Amino acid sequence: MSIAVEEEFDVIVVGGGPGGSTVATLVAMQGNRVLLLEKEEFPRYQIGESLLPSTVHGICRLLGVSEELEKASFMPKRGGTFRWGSNPEPWSFSFGVSSKFPGPTSKAYQVERMKFDQILLDNARRKGVEVRERCSVVDVLERDGRVCGVRFDDADGVRREAGARFVVDASGNRSRIHSKVGGRRVYSEHFKNIALFGYFEGGKRLPAPNSGNILSVAFDSGWFWYIPLTDQLTSVGAVLRRESLDRVQGDREKALAALIAECPLIAEHLADARRVESGPYGEIRVRKDYSYSHERFWRPGLVLVGDAACFIDPVFSSGVHLATYSALLAARSINTVLREEVDETRCFEEYEARYRKEFGHFHDFVLSFYDMHQDEDSYFWSAREITASGGPELEAFVELVGGGAWDERALLDSSVIQSVLEEGARLQVQAAIGESIDDEPIRPGGLVPSPDGLGWAHPVG
Repeated sequence: MSIAVEEEFDVIVVGGGPGGSTVATLVAMQGNRVLLLEKEEFPRYQIGESLLPSTVHGICRLLGVSEELEKASFMPKRGGTFRWGSNPEPWSFSFGVSSKFPGPTSKAYQVERMKFDQILLDNARRKGVEVRERCSVVDVLERDGRVCGVRFDDADGVRREAGARFVVDASGNRSRIHSKVGGRRVYSEHFKNIALFGYFEGGKRLPAPNSGNILSVAFDSGWFWYIPLTDQLTSVGAVLRRESLDRVQGDREKALAALIAECPLIAEHLADARRVESGPYGEIRVRKDYSYSHERFWRPGLVLVGDAACFIDPVFSSGVHLATYSALLAARSINTVLREEVDETRCFEEYEARYRKEFGHFHDFVLSFYDMHQDEDSYFWSAREITASGGPELEAFVELVGGGAWDERALLDSSVIQSVLEEGARLQVQAAIGESIDDEPIRPGGLVPSPDGLGWAHPVG
């Protein structure tokens, strides 16, 4: 039997990670009453430590946390280094090669997610979001075909209900309520991987200025990530193809050591390192990295953001970018409906169209990147073809993998990524000057960002 709804909010956000904190903050900044429910207590461990410039200099600036990120002294990330494809030697790229990332915007960060996520959640509190930790959402409330709230267990284990105009599911791939949107998760046939990973102290660093780069190294069973989080701490993980999944069974310590031994470049970097064996980084973990996309991203009263909606192979460190970008799109839709400026269906159709296109771009480019018969020049050339860039191949590649090359108005017949980062560059301009520069819809009858970037508007003309 249902208990009476005890509280009413404009928006309830489920999940306090980057996606949840972002959408909650951007909605609260418009004067709306927002409740954020997080099942864990922060700081808590989370994977996904490598950011893109568009997140750092676009969305984080809109949120007002740029100075805090700078003061946190996270490891600067100026590009990436790959041992990938047919070239046996490692090759690197720098974000500074692209005019999309001028001056100080030519870097991102490698972050300890416990610290980064705490910064975003504390910022949400300061911006007016009511944050409740150790609250686990178990179901949604529905009325007349519309989601109108959530049922949750509070920090004392008491079952409660709260109502809202909108519920945002930002609770990740293990969401308990994503199915309430209708439809099902559709898993990619191409990316059915599993990751085995741990943390090491004393690992080797690449020569300057690439010492903060993520190092991605392909080997026979899959590929390794090697992410320098501090001068001493490194995140190391093996992403294995499905035919190698039996390698992670049994003793994880031995399995990870054996995989490292099979990858000479990673073994060399860890020759003088020791694995962290205590604290939040002391466990060797396994994560299923099956890529998927839900058939629906929203229904009246409910919207999925980040991994609750879709997930893609992490080779380009796109996880936090997709979570925060989708959160911005969702916040625009919610703010516009609450202001009664555009109807709900049109706003959330805009949300889904933009986020689904974004996800599709990453999916299709990652698929082409897994062709190990190419060398880096071929990848650079492919990036220019995909993005329809008139500039050099290397610059097109950097724009694509750095978060600043999307041109939402330039659709290609190939329907692969037309440009994986022009939107990121637009976000940076929006954050810097407080005005939207996106004055063309991405589809017939579509909307454009409002002048403040926090809502949708009808295109002029």
